[in-house]
Amino acid sequence: MGAISEVVTLRAGALEVGLAPAIGGSVSAMRWRGVDLMRRLSDDDRDGGNVLGVAMFPMTPYANRIARNEFDFGARRWRVLPNNPPERFNVHGSGWKQPWAVIKIDATAAVLALEVVAGAEPYSYRAEQVFAASEEGLSIKMTLTNTGPVAMPFGFGLHPWFDRDPDVTLQFSARRFHLEEPDGVSGDPITLPRELDFAKGRPLPDGWRNNDYGGWAGEATIRFPARGAGLRIVADPVFKHLMLYADPTKPYFCLEPQTNASGAFNRGRWNDPDEGAIVLAPGESAAGAVSFMPFAAP
Repeated sequence: MGAISEVVTLRAGALEVGLAPAIGGSVSAMRWRGVDLMRRLSDDDRDGGNVLGVAMFPMTPYANRIARNEFDFGARRWRVLPNNPPERFNVHGSGWKQPWAVIKIDATAAVLALEVVAGAEPYSYRAEQVFAASEEGLSIKMTLTNTGPVAMPFGFGLHPWFDRDPDVTLQFSARRFHLEEPDGVSGDPITLPRELDFAKGRPLPDGWRNNDYGGWAGEATIRFPARGAGLRIVADPVFKHLMLYADPTKPYFCLEPQTNASGAFNRGRWNDPDEGAIVLAPGESAAGAVSFMPFAAP
């Protein structure tokens, strides 16, 4: 099957999940008991194919920005192109900018795939997302395979968008906090200070945040008290990082599970497990799953 331009829906019990394969292999909506738990793709954004309006898109073959649009690996300098104007630097790779093919779909599950051949960018890869809806929630397993002729560093993740209700709270544990440099580039990690820690749960910050939480424990909880619902996010250990984007002037925020640290490809510490870059030889694959589980939240 090819890419499907219209939104398709998976249903299981009280859960409804919309998929928009042609718009970056994205999730268009996630509703539980009739309540939106992710920002819903509007009709205008759907008709215009606007991936920046979706509920969630995949990040592949790496997550977040490549500073200067280049990185050094394997005695070579690899260059990428800006892909999100007016930003200067490539962000989130190529997967979210292309239609994905529908390999399989039924009432509760779907498989989407993307094949990329090196050209304007240096990567050749196959990416797959396996969506499974159940009464417990939505599971997404991502698999990334290096189909190119040489070993390359990879990473992947998911980029959900959530409505910024006035009473929303976050809770998650991490060990490090990456400072932010100009142009949204992630900088040096520091020991997580109490003021930036969400381990006990707290409202969204009043100020700007665009930061990588490293050493993430793999679980996060979002509560929407006014909606009477919450969402528990549970990720496999390969997802070592959680990116928080929260602009107080915007009606949404993002909480992004990802394998590689933001900015890891520019630091070049390929064997550092804290950086999370995954070096894949030709034909090798990496995989990991993230689950989004709704619950009642008074």
